[in-house]
Amino acid sequence: MIRVKGLKKSFGDLQVLKGINTEIGKGECVALIGPSGTGKSVFLRSMALLEKPDEGQIVINDVDITDKKININKIREKMGMVYQGYHLFSHLNVLENITLALRKIKKTKPEKANLKAKELLSMVGLVEKAESYPGQLSGGQQQRIAIARSLAMEPEILLFDEPTSALDPAMTYEVLSIIKKLTKTGMTMLIVTHEMAFAKEISDRVFYMDEGIIYEEGTPIDLFENPQKPQTQIFIRGLKLFHYTIISRDFDLIAMNAQIELFSQKHQIIPKKKYHIQLILEELLVEIMKNCYQEESPRIDISVEYSKETQALKIQIDYPSSSYNPFRAHSDEDDFDNLGILLVKNVAQACSHTYTNSTNHIHITF
Repeated sequence: MIRVKGLKKSFGDLQVLKGINTEIGKGECVALIGPSGTGKSVFLRSMALLEKPDEGQIVINDVDITDKKININKIREKMGMVYQGYHLFSHLNVLENITLALRKIKKTKPEKANLKAKELLSMVGLVEKAESYPGQLSGGQQQRIAIARSLAMEPEILLFDEPTSALDPAMTYEVLSIIKKLTKTGMTMLIVTHEMAFAKEISDRVFYMDEGIIYEEGTPIDLFENPQKPQTQIFIRGLKLFHYTIISRDFDLIAMNAQIELFSQKHQIIPKKKYHIQLILEELLVEIMKNCYQEESPRIDISVEYSKETQALKIQIDYPSSSYNPFRAHSDEDDFDNLGILLVKNVAQACSHTYTNSTNHIHITF
């Protein structure tokens, strides 16, 4: 039903869409997820031709809607869009907001338009609000009215641009329950959302957008339970990253620990785990410096990865030198006497060492 090829859009020097390519089948529900500022809303607005693409094609039912000869207003009649804001007319009551386009664009008689509006109000659970004005409604109620208004034109495609971003949890539930109901009607839907559990539940496919493209796509199970690409993994698993590089034997340990402290506070890592990060790094750095960099300047790259979802921590330390595994240094007897390494092993769930391309790699999970 929808085919997008090479879609690009820039605002001045900022290229937001860098070549979107995808196909969406009739009746398919697609959730668009990803960090803020990665082009999700611009992609949706381009689909509705509210933003004019710089390059590329959008083909719907074999019609290229980016063709300059196309009647844009006719195309928009087949698409409904629900925005972050509600965009209701404050001087019109609920019934008038819903019927306005029916009467002005489709030339529907007032009696028929009112009947249609009341059917839609029943569907979104707000029949009693027909005579109310937007200012008399909660945010969740206004968004439900906005959905009803979009449905009044009987669109073939419905686009949702973060419809719950301005709502509190209770109102969010109201709106998501209506959208969930719509997914069972067979309407083609694209939904930009930050509600991950909702996206997983209602979508046929999920697009993860990053770097101005559809970076990864798949079924909800594929994307949420087994993402393949690094940026998707970071986003889905709520990973938080800390990096630190040491290039001198006289590096400032206090400064490094202070940065770990800030990282831990920012991401609400419990004090015990924060202490373990510092302990592991201090003990291993002593071993690496003593055995690998007595006569040359070090180059030690440290990465800490924290999952807010599982609260798991991973530490990776990379250091180019001859092969040196601090967990198996010297003999087993020497290793037993090495209190620092024993402390690391007792704290960690797993420790490993590999050596590739003249570089040592230490991996620790806890």
